[in-house]
Amino acid sequence: MSALRDIDQLMDELETGLRSLLAERGIESPVLIGIRTGGVWVAEILGKRLGIEEPFGELDISFYRDDFSRIGLNPKVTPSSLPFDTEGRDIILIDDVIMSGRTIRAAMNELFDYGRPASIILGTLIDLGARELPIQPDVAGQSLVLNARQRVKLRGPDPLRIELQETGQ
Repeated sequence: MSALRDIDQLMDELETGLRSLLAERGIESPVLIGIRTGGVWVAEILGKRLGIEEPFGELDISFYRDDFSRIGLNPKVTPSSLPFDTEGRDIILIDDVIMSGRTIRAAMNELFDYGRPASIILGTLIDLGARELPIQPDVAGQSLVLNARQRVKLRGPDPLRIELQETGQ
């Protein structure tokens, strides 16, 4: 495993990559949507850094999870909030960590229930690369390979920090 970068380095990489991709694709007015909880914290910071004036959206994908019937409802479920129309819009979808791809699949299912976006760009702070579905981020702050006992956790929102944790297994 390579060393985990600090939050400022991760945000810098994510911002730089997104700016480059937006310019390459000629996207001038994207909207930003964060996946609760960590993705919302990251989206709030990125919105300011990228100069996106429109309020960012928040997705709670709890009801869209493919393991919902096994794990049940999280007691902290709150409604998603999209203060804009998604139909025909270019969306930057933000999550803190991508691993299996299942959270992103759930988020895209929910987004399409709101309307058909023109495009979705996926950005994440950390890409752990352990995919179960063929979903890849367009931009990542860092790619890591962890051993079976390690986990990455975003803490926040103030201050926002990223931690590498060791589990007991």
